[in-house]
Amino acid sequence: MVDARNPLEVPGAWDKLTAWLVQAGTDIGAITGTEKFSVGQSNPTYKITTSHGIFVLRTQPSGPLLKSAHAVDREYRVMSALAGSNVPVPSMIAVCEDIEVLGVKWFLMGFVKGTTFTDPTLATLPSHQRSDLYFAQIDVLAALANTNPDLLGLQGFGKPTGYLERQYHVWTRQYRASEMETLPEMEFLIETLPKVMPVYDHACCVVHGDFRLDNLLFDDNQNVLAVIDWELSTLGPPLVDLSYWCTMLRMQAHWPIGGLGGIDRAECAVPSESDLTSRFAEKTGITIPDDWEIWIGFHCFRFAAILQGIRKRVADGNASADNASEVGAQAIPVAKMGAEILSNGLKM
Repeated sequence: MVDARNPLEVPGAWDKLTAWLVQAGTDIGAITGTEKFSVGQSNPTYKITTSHGIFVLRTQPSGPLLKSAHAVDREYRVMSALAGSNVPVPSMIAVCEDIEVLGVKWFLMGFVKGTTFTDPTLATLPSHQRSDLYFAQIDVLAALANTNPDLLGLQGFGKPTGYLERQYHVWTRQYRASEMETLPEMEFLIETLPKVMPVYDHACCVVHGDFRLDNLLFDDNQNVLAVIDWELSTLGPPLVDLSYWCTMLRMQAHWPIGGLGGIDRAECAVPSESDLTSRFAEKTGITIPDDWEIWIGFHCFRFAAILQGIRKRVADGNASADNASEVGAQAIPVAKMGAEILSNGLKM
């Protein structure tokens, strides 16, 4: 059965793709195998084996798309700019913004053979290696925080100021566009956040926008081989990705996108949040602010809005991943978590 959500499952799509690549001067050889990655909620991603090697294709999903969502062309641009920097990324090969080819935008990149971890307890690793992996992730995040967008040729990739305010408006708009019922906790976050938005004076850097464990590839020595999934990347303050990652680690362990909530980190031999933020401060010279909990509450709001978009795609029949229904439903507890954190943060 053809899956209408995924543009590469339309008959003749692979032939159109290879023909376009050849015309653009990129010959990947004869395709001998394709496999759609099962992880990832947003953009269908495929491993392509050819007579010339292994590649990865990333596309927008088919069907109606929210404005500014699924920005695979921005992913291609930012990873191209980061090539050769201290932030490891896959090699970029070609990008197609002509939707006449496949009906959507897409890009091709090199395949990075590494390990992705989805369980933040890192239970499959020996306990003495777990801190090494977490600190390797922090060190890459610090390298990203130290980037100079102008030197990378990313002028105009995003506005250098007002990140939190813009993100608030973007995700409020996206949430309203995908809203299916009234969630009181989201209404509280939407009403309260503009009144307490953190103030910062850091120079802007490249912001990944979804910096978490399963968006990194590691080698066997816990070194980061590549940071992937740059769909939400832009420019902003360096605390954005750190506070987002810490927010993700606070998610309850049993949720579809789970964190370390309810788990004793010391027993799991993984660093505490304080350990991670201290390492980041050491590597960047940036002090963790007193209003840290407001940053966490903001990211709960933003992530709940993202999850609500997944819920809506499930309802509309164009969600990409098999577990999209369960993941989208997480919007509700994340909104509740954010409302509680923000309320408590305002009392401090």
